[in-house]
Amino acid sequence: MKEDFSTPRADESEPMPALLNSVQPGGGVCYRIELAWGRARRWYLSRFRGRYVTRMRQLRQGSTEGAPHAILDPRDLKFCRNQCTCDWPLGEDPFAWRERIPLARWGLAEVVVMGGVLGVAIVLLAISPWPVVALLPAVLLAFVFYFFRDPPRQVPRQPGLLVAPADGKIAEVSPLEHDPFLDGPAVRIGIFLSVFNVHINRAPVRARVVRLKYHPGEFLNALDPESAIRNESLWIGLQSVEAPEFRYVVRQIAGLIARRIVCGLRVGEIVERGHKFGMIKLGSRTELILPRDEDCEICVSVGDRVRGGATILARWKNSQGEQHATAVANALNRKQGGTR
Repeated sequence: MKEDFSTPRADESEPMPALLNSVQPGGGVCYRIELAWGRARRWYLSRFRGRYVTRMRQLRQGSTEGAPHAILDPRDLKFCRNQCTCDWPLGEDPFAWRERIPLARWGLAEVVVMGGVLGVAIVLLAISPWPVVALLPAVLLAFVFYFFRDPPRQVPRQPGLLVAPADGKIAEVSPLEHDPFLDGPAVRIGIFLSVFNVHINRAPVRARVVRLKYHPGEFLNALDPESAIRNESLWIGLQSVEAPEFRYVVRQIAGLIARRIVCGLRVGEIVERGHKFGMIKLGSRTELILPRDEDCEICVSVGDRVRGGATILARWKNSQGEQHATAVANALNRKQGGTR
């Protein structure tokens, strides 16, 4: 059956796909540990922190309908944000300080669990007859922190620009005869992320989330062209909300080592350019599909290194912002010419 890629009206809200029942639909050991910790934490809050729970409920906005468990405070949204519409004002989120930690918020559980195990191993080996062996878990511990790093990025603010959705190396810039969501010819830009890249995904341009699709699959090497078809992936269809308006697609694709895709987006919400919406844990691939338009200039080539949220992948030559800037410059030139 042919899929319907028509754009919903602004007042419509598409249901979340049944397979996409979490912001990390592939699960995982650390995921299950964190869910268990969440259950214990909610029991403790309900039993001993009644005033806090009441205050959080009064500040909460939106609906918790669809959430798989009680939503007592913002931490309970970590893995089910896409299942409901509730949230808290930023100034009322007692855990907002975690955004200032230079580590991916979606990877804190892995850092704590793997870091704890490696830390214990380092101590035990350091006091053993072979203390030099402690260097191995020490290197692995350093890599865990390095992999889940979340460095600050300076996001370009000029109109008409599309920034990279991920860090990595441009592995593909290919024309597509027709993309059903864009309803026309397109260009696919593939970014390969090695285990040494920052793995956080960012929105290329200010846009509204139109549709999400999750595809369970294999875990081929992300450099293999077949991985784009056969691997586990999460497809995100978006509609820009600034001039020029256009549709585009971001695909998160798992790789040989990466087994966990994270996407915290909700259908219908608007995200800003450079907004952190998810990550892929360990080596992987991220794709950006754009309209093939003579006014859309691709600014990268195969082999280029890019940084998510900072590197410009494409620009619209005749964007409203460029026209405005040109008009201002012309007006200033005329004014300067008239005063000579």
